[in-house]
Amino acid sequence: MKGTSINSIKMRGQGENGRKSGVYTEYMSILSLFSTRPSQLQRIYRGALKFTAVCFMILTSLWIGSARADLYAYTDENGILNITNVPSVDSRYKLLRKEDNGRTWKSSINALKPGTRRTHKKTAGLDNIVQQAAQAYKVDAALVHAVIHAESSFNPNAVSPKGASGLMQLMPATARRYGVQDIFDPKQNVGAGVRYLKDLLKMFDNNPRLALAAYNAGENAVIRFGGIPPYPETTQYVSKVLTLHTRYRKTS
Repeated sequence: MKGTSINSIKMRGQGENGRKSGVYTEYMSILSLFSTRPSQLQRIYRGALKFTAVCFMILTSLWIGSARADLYAYTDENGILNITNVPSVDSRYKLLRKEDNGRTWKSSINALKPGTRRTHKKTAGLDNIVQQAAQAYKVDAALVHAVIHAESSFNPNAVSPKGASGLMQLMPATARRYGVQDIFDPKQNVGAGVRYLKDLLKMFDNNPRLALAAYNAGENAVIRFGGIPPYPETTQYVSKVLTLHTRYRKTS
C-alpha cells in the first residue's frame, strides 16, 4: 500500500520523568537554516543532516521505548505517519503495537524503513488460519498466501509508513470495518483481510487483477480510472501477486 518516506515520519516520546523529547523540534530548527534555495553544497549538507536527524530520532525513540513500549500512531491529513509511546498526547493516536513479554518496538520501526524487509517463514499455524478463512469466505487460499507474501513477507508485526499493519497490511479503518480488535493477531488480521479481498472480488465481478489493484490502491482509484490505476507501485503489485499466486497454486 502506498506510503510516505521515512524522512517524513514524526516521532515523539516521553521518558520516565514525563517530559516530551525535543529531538524532532531541535532537528527541524536546524534543517530550517537550509530552507531557502540551497546551493549544491547546501543540498549535500541538508541531505546528510536530514539522514542524521532521522537516524537519531529512531535511535532515541527506541531508547525511550524502554520506559514505555506501547506504540501509538496516526496518519495526518498530509499523509505523515506520527508515532508516539504516550497515549494521551492526542486523541487521534490509536494503539498500533503493544509491548509483549519484554519485546520492544524495534521490529515495527524497522518495518518503516525501505529495503529492510525480509521474508519470514510460512508456518503450519498460518496455513491453517489461511485455509479456514479461505474456506469460510470462498476465496482461493493460494491467492491469500500470495497477498500475504507481497504485503508483509509473512511478518505478523509488519507496519508500513502509511500505517497498514499485520500479515495482510490492513489500514486502521479497514480493520475497524471488519471488527478487528488486535490488528497484529494473525487470525483476526487474515480473517479481515480475506473478507475484504472477497468484497473486492464481488465488487469487480471476480476479476482478480482489479480486486488486487483495489487492495493496493483503493477501490475508488480503480473505479475512477476504469481499471488498474496507472501507478507504478500498483501495476508492479498486481503483477507480483499474480506471479506468486501461480507459484502457490502449484505447491498447494
